[in-house]
Amino acid sequence: MGRTHEPPRLPEGGFAAWSRDRLAVARRGADECGDVWQLEPGVYVAATAEPCEAVLRRAQDFPKAPSPLFPPLKRSNGAPTPEERAHAHAARMRGLRAQAVAARTGEIATGVARFADCWPTGQDVEILPPVRRTLAEVGVRYLFSEDAPTLLPFASRLFLAREVLVRPSRWVWPRWVPTPARRFRTRQQVAFTDALRPIVRRRRSSGRLGDDVLGQMLRPSSRHGPLPDEAVLDTLPGITVATFETPSRAAGWILLQLARHPRAADRVAAEAALLPADPAATTSTHLDSLHYTQAVVREVLRLHPPSWLLTRHVRRRTQLAGYTIDAGSTVLVCPYTAHRDAREHPEPDRFQPERWLDDTGSPAEPGAFLSFGTGPHGCEGVALAMAMLTLLTAQTARRHHLSEPPGPEPGYQVTTFEGLATVGLRLRATSRS
Repeated sequence: MGRTHEPPRLPEGGFAAWSRDRLAVARRGADECGDVWQLEPGVYVAATAEPCEAVLRRAQDFPKAPSPLFPPLKRSNGAPTPEERAHAHAARMRGLRAQAVAARTGEIATGVARFADCWPTGQDVEILPPVRRTLAEVGVRYLFSEDAPTLLPFASRLFLAREVLVRPSRWVWPRWVPTPARRFRTRQQVAFTDALRPIVRRRRSSGRLGDDVLGQMLRPSSRHGPLPDEAVLDTLPGITVATFETPSRAAGWILLQLARHPRAADRVAAEAALLPADPAATTSTHLDSLHYTQAVVREVLRLHPPSWLLTRHVRRRTQLAGYTIDAGSTVLVCPYTAHRDAREHPEPDRFQPERWLDDTGSPAEPGAFLSFGTGPHGCEGVALAMAMLTLLTAQTARRHHLSEPPGPEPGYQVTTFEGLATVGLRLRATSRS
């Protein structure tokens, strides 16, 4: 007979302990309680690969929280309809699918090569700010092509608004309360939209819609016709920030591992030496040939998933891993512990890029990988993010040896609120030539 009782409660593992050290409590919960455990009444953690994948794939039972970071702006003519939103999402996906990213590999390689070229050598540098600037330039250009310089300053302020909004606070205000952070978010969202609106109108009136993501959204659908301007404008602030915010967190962990594992970095550098001298000449074939570099990226994302915790609600009473979960509960999906499930990845705490390669050195799929989610709400920008991170890793290792500052203490702080990041990370680069 299957289990029907509720998941076990972690002793001394409630919200107080959780707020002090989320990663440690998550590890304890997985080790001591197993697949699913209870953080507080009505709040459960899916800790291992099987229940994590089940929750993410069963969107009808475990829907994503309806709280977008950049909600639609209030307008006199009303918000876009659900059908228009679905059409906008489909149009956006055409510009983000793997084939579209492959066609622009040289452009992405050029952008990330500038980061490696501009890294000052021989000094300890706080590296996340220039990484974020570089990936913002690459991401915004990918979305908006020649209009990127106009929109980049507004995109940077959208990111700042996001950081202010998700900053930990003692108080959790209802979503309708106009807190200072939410008012700041709205101002930046309005400014971005106001800058984007004349670009949309110019492209429509000229008939030159463009081959970028915005151009895909402006193309009429045979079934729906053209999207209204507001449906285009409302959907773009969130994806604009997403193109560089999560990859920037991931890049910090990747560069740190290159510093800590010089043999792996040397192997990446040897592979990257076969890339064209001119980054603009890089093609998807070159990108696909970076097998070991891609394995390094995936291994870092396994150990340090930037989106390490995903929130889902329970729509109706259901079963999860043999336990009964009541409607109205919250399930926290934890890729961080799912990736450390020894049934999926032997020696799960060990940095071992080779686990992502078969005996011939070709790509392999050894076990669960949830760094980009899965199911209906999986990350739509996965192809773009992997291209950015793989080429950034290759171009950096090709040019530099990396090292951490000397001293017993790490030169960064790990933050877990809204993402897993290396805040204040400082690294030193020395030229390979």
